[in-house]
Amino acid sequence: MRFSLSHRPATYIPLLCMLTLSSARLLGADETILWLDTLDLSSMTSAGEPPQAGRTVGGNPFKIARKRFERGVGTHAESWLSLEARGGALAFQAWVGVDDEELIRGKGSVIFRVYADGRRVADSGIRRAREPAFLLRADLTGAQVVTLHVSDAGDGDARDHADWCEAFFTLKQGASLTPLPAPPTEQMGILTPASPLEPLLRGPRRFGVRPGSPLLFRIPATGEKPIRFAARDLPPGVSLDSTTGLLTGAVTRPGSYAITLAAENARGRTERIWHLEVGERLALTPPLGWNAWNVFAHTVSDAKIRQAAEAMVSSGLADHGWAYINIDDYWQTCPGEREDTALMGPGRDPSGRILPNRRFPDMRGLVQYVHGLGLKIGLYSSPGPLTCGGCVGSLGHEARDAQTIAEWGFDYLKYDWCSYAQIAADDTLAEQMRPFLLMGAALRKQPRDILFSLCQYGIGHVSAWGDKAGGHCWRTTQDITDTWSSISQIAEAQVGLELFAGPGNWNDPDMLVVGTVGWGSPRPSRLTPNEQYTHVSLWCLLSAPLLIGCDLTRLDAFTLNLLTNDEVLEVNQDPLGRQAVRVQRTDAQEVWAKPLEDGSLAAGIINRGMLTAPVTLDLTTLGLTGPQQLRDLWRQRDLGTFADASFKTTLPGHGVLLLRITPIKQ
Repeated sequence: MRFSLSHRPATYIPLLCMLTLSSARLLGADETILWLDTLDLSSMTSAGEPPQAGRTVGGNPFKIARKRFERGVGTHAESWLSLEARGGALAFQAWVGVDDEELIRGKGSVIFRVYADGRRVADSGIRRAREPAFLLRADLTGAQVVTLHVSDAGDGDARDHADWCEAFFTLKQGASLTPLPAPPTEQMGILTPASPLEPLLRGPRRFGVRPGSPLLFRIPATGEKPIRFAARDLPPGVSLDSTTGLLTGAVTRPGSYAITLAAENARGRTERIWHLEVGERLALTPPLGWNAWNVFAHTVSDAKIRQAAEAMVSSGLADHGWAYINIDDYWQTCPGEREDTALMGPGRDPSGRILPNRRFPDMRGLVQYVHGLGLKIGLYSSPGPLTCGGCVGSLGHEARDAQTIAEWGFDYLKYDWCSYAQIAADDTLAEQMRPFLLMGAALRKQPRDILFSLCQYGIGHVSAWGDKAGGHCWRTTQDITDTWSSISQIAEAQVGLELFAGPGNWNDPDMLVVGTVGWGSPRPSRLTPNEQYTHVSLWCLLSAPLLIGCDLTRLDAFTLNLLTNDEVLEVNQDPLGRQAVRVQRTDAQEVWAKPLEDGSLAAGIINRGMLTAPVTLDLTTLGLTGPQQLRDLWRQRDLGTFADASFKTTLPGHGVLLLRITPIKQ
């Protein structure tokens, strides 16, 4: 008797597995069946949710294109499981596909693959939501190690709930499979050499200020201390402290001022041109700074903000251009009973002026302290009645709150959608824009410059109208987490948004999640070193606001090195202000490229897999012809001149190579 496995109901599978290895071969007397869902899955990787035996990752029965399956393993791309077979495995088969539990929220797409000793022996091709299950078979004869892999099919892992249904191995009698640890990945350690002892001027080369607004700019410079500063062609109203490098004052006459800045120490002297643009545009390069949320969340306080500001200077971050210290939520009072009574109290005084909670006893004094270090400081509110944390929002008090923020001396406002969603009249574009237009207009009336950061998570295509609301940057996605899945999904969401980025207008993919983070319970980032390099590289290529989210008082050597590579930061701060375009995306790698002001090109090659693998950069896809000089920006090392159409190298799993490509003039 012979059955065709490609045309039988799922309920027949147990019987068929006892009879056949495939539609062409009977199960021998010296062979046995091992179900995938009976194995120890603790070493199986799965993005987002842990793998499940007998259930989908969402905890539901298996269903692919409305067809139910009785058993299997549910996982989420990207997923790996490696098994030591020692030559005892003969075959594997499973019905595979995207589970129906994701049909309501979105379409998934995945690829199922089986490897025998690193050689691909089965491939499902791209399986999409709503498509029937695919019968995947693999010949494992002689394999020492078998690997089951689910990839995201090259389009991000959103909604990629992947099922291995009715999955079983055929083994030799007496053989077994032993789960192996997740595939080892080589990790890139500290890559960037230390800054030289000679003085070098760092940071943005263009800076915007409105006519008559107070100017505060700390000249970033590295090198042996002490360093003395000088400047030529300062406009009337601006002065320089030669010891601290602080430029202060105000310029009343609009215009573009080319100022020669100089830094000198015992090792030498350096100069460069710095442009002060006096007009209506601010944030001519993406903001560089720090935000309290990803590390302190609801535990933020005046003391922690002061310590963060001190650490930004003492660590040397400020010498590389990092400038903003931003308070997120929980500086206000929060209505109702609270475990922390310091958060309780009246939200406003009798005149309607917003009040800080008891953790922030002197807002004006805090601002003056941060300014005294040569840094800027930011604050947070919501257009709704409450903030995300349930504290007092700005609804009905927009003009007064803008005035109070300016009187305290703040330089930055993050305005978070949150509770406004519950009071919005409808979901029209006009209603989505309305609260941000209101606050943007109120901020522009203040006698000081306040960068306006819209945070409404990309609703209503905010990139197309954020500047009309007075915004300088705008969130384009939901909150980031310190996982490869989150980084990948956020990067995917930036594709196409390059049309709306430029000086004064920045797409914001959320804060950095490197170093010690934890949202109120600090711990090391869950991103591997490779993933942290990729994270920072992508955000620099994307011309994103760079807001560090870690505890600055607990900077380890790796994190500090990661955040102080000036050649990498220059990609982010390039005056041209272009956002990178993704020029390639495959299951194995992706390439992003960004033109720079000097005619060179920044390009990032990313290994999307978990294992070390070869990658290729096709220079013709970047529009490049003729010989090119390639420089590795993380290692600050020239790779040589390349005249071939492609550049090939090897990258560790989830690793990146960030290049500056400069045409060779002939």
